[in-house]
Order: sequence, then structure tokens, then C-alpha cells
Amino acid sequence: MSGWNVILVLVLVAGASVAAWVFAPKGDSTTVWRSSIILTLAMCYIMWAITYLAQLHPLVSPKRSDLRPEYAE
Repeated sequence: MSGWNVILVLVLVAGASVAAWVFAPKGDSTTVWRSSIILTLAMCYIMWAITYLAQLHPLVSPKRSDLRPEYAE
């Protein structure tokens, strides 16, 4: 578990976005299809990356609550 997973998934999402751009159905709504798929991939990636990094490097470290006050630090 490291921050490299975020970079790897970014490369995968970028590849999927390029595939969505190339293989979008042709017609009147091609732009809508491309925009919808690419924006969905981007927003899902951003949400996942923020959640993953927040768990990997928490701002507040967890503290045990089952210790007596004189032993807690």
C-alpha cells in the first residue's frame, strides 16, 4: 500500500478516457457520450484518490480510548 497506486490508477483512468474518446458511438450525441464517460471516470478517480490518500496519511492519528488517563499519551 503506497502512493504509487494513485499514479497507477491515474494511468488506467487516462487510458480508459482515451478509449472512451476513440470508441464513443458516432452520431448526433457523440459529444454528450464522450463528455459523460470521461467526466464520470475523472470524478470517480478523484473521489477514490482523496479517500485512499486520506486513509493512507490521516491528518489526526487515532488514539486508544480504553486506556486509563495516566497511561494515555
